[in-house]
Amino acid sequence: MSSVDTHPERRTVITFGTFDVFHLGHLRILERAAAHGDRLVVGVSSDALNMKKKGRNPVFSEAERVAILSAMRMVDTVFVEESLELKRDYIKEFGAHVLVMGDDWAGRFDEFKDICDVVYLPRTPAISTTAIIEHISVMEQ
Repeated sequence: MSSVDTHPERRTVITFGTFDVFHLGHLRILERAAAHGDRLVVGVSSDALNMKKKGRNPVFSEAERVAILSAMRMVDTVFVEESLELKRDYIKEFGAHVLVMGDDWAGRFDEFKDICDVVYLPRTPAISTTAIIEHISVMEQ
């Protein structure tokens, strides 16, 4: 894991998510996030954090999710996000100029506008990990 960019003229974008059951919506938000800068850093929720946030374990382990995201050409750095309370520290550690999140989080990260730009992107319509998991569960019954 490389933290602060050694090329200060490059604009670093950071985003966070679980990225479980990787789908088109994940791809689109990463593409649009990457377009806001020169370097994209992605924080992947740890398995424990996902359990705390959503009350369930992810389908894919954090190691699998990190591997999937690390293989994406638009992603430069991937790290495991251990705590929601450390977002400010992660933004500073990676020298992020922009925090990008889905618009389902609109307003929730405005507190970081003192250290970086905060951008909320529209989600891809009609796609959600929860809906995919529920659909698969119904098909298995």
